[in-house]
Amino acid sequence: MSRTRIVITGIGGLCSLGTDAAAIWKSMVAGVVGVGEIVNRPLHDVKTRIGSEIKELPRHDIDPKRLVTMDRYSLLAAIAAAEAVRGARLEISPDNSTRIGAVIGTGVCGWEAIEEGYRVTLEEKKPRIGVFTVPRVMPGAPAGQVSMTLGVRGPVYGVTSACSSSNHAFASAMDQLRLGRADVMLAGGTEAPLVFGVIKGWEALRVLSKDFCRPFSLDRSGLLLGEGAGVVVLETLEHALARGAPILAELAGTGMSADATDIVAPTVEGPTAAIRACLADAGLSPSDVDYVNAHGTGTKANDIIETQALKAVFGDRLPGISVSSTKSMHSHCLGASGALEMIACVMAVREGIIPPTMGFNEPDPNCDLDVTPNAARHRPVRAAISNGFAFGGTNAVVAVKPFHG
Repeated sequence: MSRTRIVITGIGGLCSLGTDAAAIWKSMVAGVVGVGEIVNRPLHDVKTRIGSEIKELPRHDIDPKRLVTMDRYSLLAAIAAAEAVRGARLEISPDNSTRIGAVIGTGVCGWEAIEEGYRVTLEEKKPRIGVFTVPRVMPGAPAGQVSMTLGVRGPVYGVTSACSSSNHAFASAMDQLRLGRADVMLAGGTEAPLVFGVIKGWEALRVLSKDFCRPFSLDRSGLLLGEGAGVVVLETLEHALARGAPILAELAGTGMSADATDIVAPTVEGPTAAIRACLADAGLSPSDVDYVNAHGTGTKANDIIETQALKAVFGDRLPGISVSSTKSMHSHCLGASGALEMIACVMAVREGIIPPTMGFNEPDPNCDLDVTPNAARHRPVRAAISNGFAFGGTNAVVAVKPFHG
């Protein structure tokens, strides 16, 4: 039985590498590392004062009255979604808005409002906090704000599965389109974790690097946190062709699994199952894949586990596959990472360029992959997969390929 084909007609994003998708991709290809001192938020007593921060937001036309109801992660999502819609040349009107939906992933929620509440009550001794604290904090807020700023009235909701949130959002949006509940879905992820409480929590896990994120390098010492958002416009092929939309790539398939073992320690079996499920859903064989955008966090254990999972799936084919972790440039944006990595995959299949893994100093014999060290590489990409393996053992993988009518 033939399945509904899903295409990508617009992309939008912002992070430390740039405030639109084109700028992000240009920085990735150039190997720009967007790590620096965190300056936009007071961090008080933290050891880690570096990360990948958006120093200045781009201009936008969001109503100031709506801005007071938004936490930063919702604002980032709304900006990215608006860019994706513009790029897709999608006109949203009362006539079609009920057939357009949005699903936005996030891993942490609105910590900006949470910390404002603590400061107001505990430091300033005020009796009440901001009236919009709850709607700012809730994990579904970014999806709702995207809906309201763009007038989207179809299936709208949030998903949260830690670092796999964006990929789960893509999978869920694809399901809505395949089920016929919508013709268009805005899908992606957003995160703004560069605040005191979140950083202190990650420090307690002892996985933060003191300088840079160096995935797969023998001297890697952990991850860094970043903020950002990414959104793509997904459409059924039939709908995109009917309106003459610009088709950037095809979302070929998705795969999901759960480790069901430990809240933080990953397994090989879970990621392996998710990759295999993705390839099966996409109708791809291991020999069709030319690029893997790795989860690649830069922690000792996770990079080794991911390497073992890739070996289990691709076997003898693996040495011929280009792998890279763009987290080496934009850091770990948690629930937004997969959305930023989707930009990398879409542009890799379009332009035949593999973005690099930066900061790679010395091969790790336990991570014997072609990690595209320190410089982008030109090669045709027939298909790319992007891995998301999260705390809680929730795994989600997506497959992108060039569009051929």
